[in-house]
Amino acid sequence: MTTQHILKTAMVIACSLGFTACSLKEDLGSNLNKSQADSLIKAPQLLGTAYDNLQNAYQDFSQTWGMSEISTDEALGPTRGGDWDDNGVWRALHQHQWTPDHAHVQNTFNALLLEQFSATNVLNFRPTPRQEAEARFLRAFSMFSVIDLYGQVPFRSPGDNLLEAPKVYKAAEGIDFIISELNAIMANLPDRATAGQAYVANKDAARFLLMKIYLNKGAFLNRAAPTFDAADMQKVISLADELKASGYIIQPNYFDNFAKDNDVKSQENIFTQQNGPGISNIRNGNNVYCRWMCTLHYSQNPSGWNGFTTLSDFYDTFEAVDTRKGGSYPGVTNVSGLKVGFLIGQQYDQNGNKILDRSKRPLIFTREVELRATGDQVEMAGIRVVKYPPDMGSNGSEASNDFVFFRYADAVLMKAEALLRSNNAAAALLLVNDLRVKRGATPLTTLDLNQMLAERGRELYWEGWRRQDLIRFGKFLNAWQLKPASDPKYLLFPIPTSDLAVNKNLVQNPGY
Repeated sequence: MTTQHILKTAMVIACSLGFTACSLKEDLGSNLNKSQADSLIKAPQLLGTAYDNLQNAYQDFSQTWGMSEISTDEALGPTRGGDWDDNGVWRALHQHQWTPDHAHVQNTFNALLLEQFSATNVLNFRPTPRQEAEARFLRAFSMFSVIDLYGQVPFRSPGDNLLEAPKVYKAAEGIDFIISELNAIMANLPDRATAGQAYVANKDAARFLLMKIYLNKGAFLNRAAPTFDAADMQKVISLADELKASGYIIQPNYFDNFAKDNDVKSQENIFTQQNGPGISNIRNGNNVYCRWMCTLHYSQNPSGWNGFTTLSDFYDTFEAVDTRKGGSYPGVTNVSGLKVGFLIGQQYDQNGNKILDRSKRPLIFTREVELRATGDQVEMAGIRVVKYPPDMGSNGSEASNDFVFFRYADAVLMKAEALLRSNNAAAALLLVNDLRVKRGATPLTTLDLNQMLAERGRELYWEGWRRQDLIRFGKFLNAWQLKPASDPKYLLFPIPTSDLAVNKNLVQNPGY
């Protein structure tokens, strides 16, 4: 039995006996006692598995990202003729019509809990203090995401009996646990020594995650009517100041944060996942290349899957001069004609020739898009989004763009929001305008909560934060393009039916 087989078998046992309903299939006929396991399995390789498992949970477009973006006013997954129907899962996400049996609801729950198990398993095999701290950070991150999406999270301590169902933390318990964990491990986490090492869990990543928790605590505890404790807001402000002291800057070229060499260029990225040849395509799930593949047309270079779009109402929140809206990018546009940011209208190749669709019509991306595109609109409906400039020197699945979890610009906006919620709109406005000027946008004259939410949308579009933001600002149930007003039950995703069946401690969320 190989070491890799042992690792996968351990994960299957954990998943099938109450952590979640994983789909891995392995021969479970081999027995391994503790001393044999200790001699074969080492903490560093287990920690590597925990890092690797971030890919499926976060980089894959159908998991945490899809749940957090397609369910909002920023993104849409239209059915295009016979393509992208997938039994209506994308339409159901956008229109808030999902059920406990929705495929992505189940798969995301499982992927996040597998990440939590992978991180916890490191703690069973004598890690160094730093390895233990990194594993506990990864576990805290996945738990945060489960609470964000589902409002409760199963939890196992190292050494728990895998034959018994894990306990379940409700939101308040889970939040308290994550805060205590991050504070406990802070001293043993490494400093982020260079931008190129942002893929290693570090002190600043822990500070950033604490900011997210304190900012969202009141929303996690009462999603229908979020509250914002003054002490929590002060924690957000103080942690942001600690991040600033680490020397981060707002990157002059917005799209450098997401480029194939963002590990070298970006002085803004706090925590990432490393990608590249020999790394990206050996893990489970799609990697960063799906960020452009899921939106680009077949005739473009790279040739995509012709799927997701943004919505014209969201696109219209950007000024023409805002550099976040996109444009040419070196190493991409001069090679393929492809621009970055938002793609609308006629598309061209690198020689200025009009790109044609599969029926030899000019490829013109339209503002108009429907949940079910038909006729000419099958291939051309919708404004496309290219947040990550494609790695034109790769075969796609080995793209070198490191995936971005946490950025300093988000920390700046979190601080501004905390100041605004603390009745210090003047200080908040200064932070927001400083960011806007760096992005080429016109300074605002005033700042209120609606403008704060809109600015977060412009800065962080398609980075997986929009659902969380809309809930915190009380907007997630509102009607928007191609979605009517929603029932309050949709403030949480349901616990998948299959997981309720294997864990008696889980309780279905209200309304499902």
